[in-house]
Amino acid sequence: MHPVFDVDAMGLLTRELLRERTADLIARSCAWAVGLSDQPHLQRRHGTQAPSGLTLGQRAAADQPLGSDEAGRLELGEARPGSFQDALNALTPDGALYADRFDSQVLDPFVLDVCVRAAQRVRDTRPGAWVQLLDELGESEDEADLVEVVRAGEWEAPLRTEAEHLVLAALAAVPLMEVEAEGLPLSLVQAAEAMTRGAAPVAAATAPAVEDPAAIEGAVFLAGVALREARLTVPVPPAQADRLLDALLAEGLLPEEVPAVLAHLPVQPATAAEIRATVAVLGGAGS
Repeated sequence: MHPVFDVDAMGLLTRELLRERTADLIARSCAWAVGLSDQPHLQRRHGTQAPSGLTLGQRAAADQPLGSDEAGRLELGEARPGSFQDALNALTPDGALYADRFDSQVLDPFVLDVCVRAAQRVRDTRPGAWVQLLDELGESEDEADLVEVVRAGEWEAPLRTEAEHLVLAALAAVPLMEVEAEGLPLSLVQAAEAMTRGAAPVAAATAPAVEDPAAIEGAVFLAGVALREARLTVPVPPAQADRLLDALLAEGLLPEEVPAVLAHLPVQPATAAEIRATVAVLGGAGS
């Protein structure tokens, strides 16, 4: 007789897999935070929400609190001013909290992915245990969908709580600026991957810039390094367009690669347009 593999055993497996992927979760959390410091700081008083005149980054640099006393989550209260935890309690322009966005954009999909991977591991390596689990959940072996199995097993809610605890244990008191700096390389790579996935086949065949996904990732990474070392205003204004272009070229990017990476850098639209125009002129001169 094989030991029974039930819902509780599966829950333990999801926790083990989450622990294995803690570093990945922290890295993704840091990448998500990139750009938060540029967001406006909002205050809610007597039911009215209004900007304070500063960005989250400016207040964090001055050790001023970012979170909302009225609308913030109690469990995120008493945070160190300017910290990642403090930023999670800050108000978004739509009146919610950045913690809500973090939940929906990072924690929820990550936890679902962990649970699905755990289910896939059992299905692929322990067929007998998989049959037992499906039988307990009332799922058909022939029609079982991994996401549906996860939903039926209800492993996400407790795992999400544990994932949140892991993130806060690692990042809660870390200054927001440091979290952003740590997450920038992965953020740029994720943006490059999204661009690659979203590119139409025809556009990919005719684009003069970067065709190889690996090259795209490399170009975007180098662009992020150039931007950090150039110490420009973020988002980069048109007045600093030439400085940004010089920094990108000095870091080793080719002129034809520059337009492809601009969409993944914190630059103003007018800045991107000016750089593209300059690159076009350079290309014409080179021909």
